Amino acid sequence: MEKLEVEGGIRLQGEVTISGAKNAALPIMVASILNSGESIIHNVPSLRDIATMGSLLSRLGVGFQKEGDKVSLHTGNINSIEAPYDLVKTMRASVLVLGPLLARMGRAKVSLPGGCAIGARPINLHIMGLKKMGAEVTLSEGYIEASAKRLKGAQIYFDIPTVTGTENLMMAAVLAEGETVLENSACEPEVVDLANALISMGARIEGAGTSYIRINGVASLKPLEYRIISDRIETATFMLASAITGGSVAIKGGRPENVEPVIMKLRETGIDIIQEEGKIVVNGRQRPLSVDIKTMPYPGFPTDMQAQFMALMAVSDGTSFITENIFENRFMHVAEMKRMGADIRVEGSTATVRGVETLTGAPVMATDLRASVSLVLAGLAAQGKTVIDRLYHLDRGYEKIEDKLIPLGARVRRFK
Repeated sequence: MEKLEVEGGIRLQGEVTISGAKNAALPIMVASILNSGESIIHNVPSLRDIATMGSLLSRLGVGFQKEGDKVSLHTGNINSIEAPYDLVKTMRASVLVLGPLLARMGRAKVSLPGGCAIGARPINLHIMGLKKMGAEVTLSEGYIEASAKRLKGAQIYFDIPTVTGTENLMMAAVLAEGETVLENSACEPEVVDLANALISMGARIEGAGTSYIRINGVASLKPLEYRIISDRIETATFMLASAITGGSVAIKGGRPENVEPVIMKLRETGIDIIQEEGKIVVNGRQRPLSVDIKTMPYPGFPTDMQAQFMALMAVSDGTSFITENIFENRFMHVAEMKRMGADIRVEGSTATVRGVETLTGAPVMATDLRASVSLVLAGLAAQGKTVIDRLYHLDRGYEKIEDKLIPLGARVRRFK
């Protein structure tokens, strides 16, 4: 099993280019199922999750090819409607094939999803929406089985905003008969990117990026050629990498409007951030000030940046309170950071972080995707060497992170 060794205490400097957004690429890849031609997607990162989705689509009969950052998908021969457990268990986003398969093929059989162990993420809202659109849905032996001759438009209200639920039902609705309205839907930039990709295929969608999305179904869609947005979580992660090392890093390709909550919080810590055309320049300071954060659905502070921000607060000046409002089990990185000398106490959904002057390198273990990169950040700030085990979590969401850190001056190496 691969590990990552990080030697800390080095101030990062230079430029880094942000990859395409994994969480936009995955649903847009799945959207190709909705037509029967060849679709091309640009700016797709090379990640474990992308490969897993490619394997799943291939299992359905899709011709999948990836060359550099370009993905080609041939969807003229869908010959299976089953997304099996052996693939779905490794990546929760696999459940996104449910809506498109049902819309195009009239049937779908999808294993209940897996992914990071960060708490319950039920798909009851997906099922509720499909039933309202006229589908017959059953749960049997760990699989969701759904059928419908043709879905019908419906008024659907989400009890809580759900990104994958919004995406799944939006893809199902584009080929449904009549109008579908999604209320209290997710507003994330990745949802907007999926909507824009669907619109380029001929879908009729209004309101993406707001809590009220209106979809008028069409009889068929054409293939797409589309370039996905940059990854806002990778953008924010490299902002934190500069901040935690007192560095000066220019981040190319990131969209400031998509990471505004992180920019605002970093400025509260005293970090200098300059927005230039095509760049976000982050200039660190010797020791940041402590600030409080509460994770919220977009456009609030993202749960996917909570662990990284905790690493920064672990070496801050003062005490911060970090409240996790999205996932109930997303503090698993705390125990590993404490091995490095962090002073953190968790009570319920709030972590109290008392900043220390320095962390110390130690062997640690990644427990999920964002926890893994938070340990990389902590290692960059620590004295000595940190060795991070279970690196496969990191590779699910960060494209060749060591190849991006090393040109900035970091001493990082991957080994077995």
